Amino acid sequence: MYEFQLLLVAFTVIGGSILTFFSGFGLGTLMLPVMALFFPVDLAVIATAIVHLANNLFKFGLVYKHIHFHTLWRFGLPAIVSAFLGAYLLRLMGQLPTIAEYTLNGKVFSISALKVVIGLVMIFFAVIELSKRFSKWQVSQNYLPVGGIISGFFGGLSGHQGAFRAAFLAKAGLTKEQFVGTSNAIAILIDATRLSTYFTGSYLLTNELKQPVIYVAIIAAFLGTIIGQQLMKKVTLTFIQRTVAILLITMGTLLIAGIL
Repeated sequence: MYEFQLLLVAFTVIGGSILTFFSGFGLGTLMLPVMALFFPVDLAVIATAIVHLANNLFKFGLVYKHIHFHTLWRFGLPAIVSAFLGAYLLRLMGQLPTIAEYTLNGKVFSISALKVVIGLVMIFFAVIELSKRFSKWQVSQNYLPVGGIISGFFGGLSGHQGAFRAAFLAKAGLTKEQFVGTSNAIAILIDATRLSTYFTGSYLLTNELKQPVIYVAIIAAFLGTIIGQQLMKKVTLTFIQRTVAILLITMGTLLIAGIL
């Protein structure tokens, strides 16, 4: 059973990493639910962030030449500040008691405030991704700091910052290459910020994160990034975004129900 779960993680992370390479989001979204098979939800968020950062650093070596620095600072600096707030809120919510428990087929499922919030965030991102009105939204350069605040906060809280980041940057007048490079650099800033907040107190001392699944996920993410680089010009973003949105709704619902 454990070996099957590791394979599930590997294939999920490879797929998520491919999606993330050219869409700017997807890896954390898909990885969080499978990490929840190995860790409590708050630690699953942290484990996902570790793999996410490792993959972004690897990807950075491939796309750093295309970073648009003006956009990076206008979007990235506000994102760092709000990522601290989101990460701090995650720590507080992880200490909240269980809201409810129920039994299904002899197994006990628990519903916590953290699961409900993260599940709702997932579904919210899915809805805006499927919205035709959102796809036509035009963003002025003046609103890039606002996008950074929103993206960073949700990045710190649950890791789901990529959809808003992609939405803002896709409307910022960047080339496709600049979009990929700048999005990657911002993701690194947010990942580093939230991890620095997560790894304090009890999280710093925990041994629960020292599991083989972390290393399996990192290797799988690297492989997906390499594949994504090769497929970048061949895959449409519309199909990818709709697929991720459907998975977001499914996984968010399962989290809210306490099944994951």
